[in-house]
Amino acid sequence: MIVGAGLSGAVIGRRLAEQGMTVHIVEQRSHVAGNCYTQRDPETGVMVHVYGPHIFHTDDAEVWNYVNKFGNFRPYLNRVKITSGDAVYSLPVNLHTINQFYGKTMRPTEAKAFLEAQADTSITDPQTFEEQALRFVGPDLYEAFFKGYTQKQWGCSPQALPASILKRLPIRFNYDDNYFFHKFQGMPENGYTEIVERILDHENIHVELNTCFDRTDVNDVDHVFYSGPIDGWFGYDLGRLGYRTLDFERFTHNGDWQGCAVMNYGEAHVPFTRITEHKHFAPWEEHEGSVLYREYSRACGPGDIPYYPIRQVEERALLREYVDRAQAEAGVTFVGRLGTYRYLDMDVTIREALDCADKFLRNGGEMPAFSAPPL
Repeated sequence: MIVGAGLSGAVIGRRLAEQGMTVHIVEQRSHVAGNCYTQRDPETGVMVHVYGPHIFHTDDAEVWNYVNKFGNFRPYLNRVKITSGDAVYSLPVNLHTINQFYGKTMRPTEAKAFLEAQADTSITDPQTFEEQALRFVGPDLYEAFFKGYTQKQWGCSPQALPASILKRLPIRFNYDDNYFFHKFQGMPENGYTEIVERILDHENIHVELNTCFDRTDVNDVDHVFYSGPIDGWFGYDLGRLGYRTLDFERFTHNGDWQGCAVMNYGEAHVPFTRITEHKHFAPWEEHEGSVLYREYSRACGPGDIPYYPIRQVEERALLREYVDRAQAEAGVTFVGRLGTYRYLDMDVTIREALDCADKFLRNGGEMPAFSAPPL
């Protein structure tokens, strides 16, 4: 049995089904594909990323070849813009952003030296998000592009967040405004739902939608791969792990609203974090109408969709307790973003699912609680 018909469950299920195993997948939602679910808007024909935009990017050639077996991926580069003050800039922070912000025409070496002069060099070992920003970009760029957005996204001061969050965001001293730097980048021509549906299209796979998982249903199965929340497996009896969730405010427009797929809003007084215009995620299509969403981030409560694991000190302590209990369980493996309480990009999710299924097959059905360590 596999709990969840998102990428983790679909990929594991397909791998096992191809080896002759009978796979039963239960999914509590009315559709497959999890948070990367896409559907055509009936009013405009635009392919909408229902739970927020997903751009596929990876350096893993095997994963790239795998997803392309189930659908055609078209080239797509993620070029994010940000409104701050009375101007629009390119993200990630690059040479154009720096020159535009400061009204200069610096070359790469000049810009590096300039930012180093702005930086707080007294910070030798940044521990928090704010310290990391002040050390590497200085107070001006931090205030304009990072501070307010981060407060909205995480619901707390950047002083309370680890430096590792900002370390994932590149600073470029050239004019490359491609948000990602991976070798393979693209978007499925007909959306992610079609990809997942094709992965699940196998005679040995049975998918049951609108079905809440009940642990009492697992008595007649050889093994369970569980991609639901790890704390949910135990009925949240030690407490709930912390997540951020998103609220989406949908609106439409006749024409082109903002001229790009993603516009971030860096100032704290603007209540939403960004606006996404979904027809720009498929630039090979033409649509007169447009579908847009304002995104608002807030604390995730019971009944909300968990998006971003917080993983601060208190959450990590609680996670350790759940992990210890999970490792004492028999016949279940916790997988995916919710099962391991980690933020995972799609390519990493697929890689871990393939590796997990292959390990299960190599070991003759013997499998630990975690194929990828959550701590």
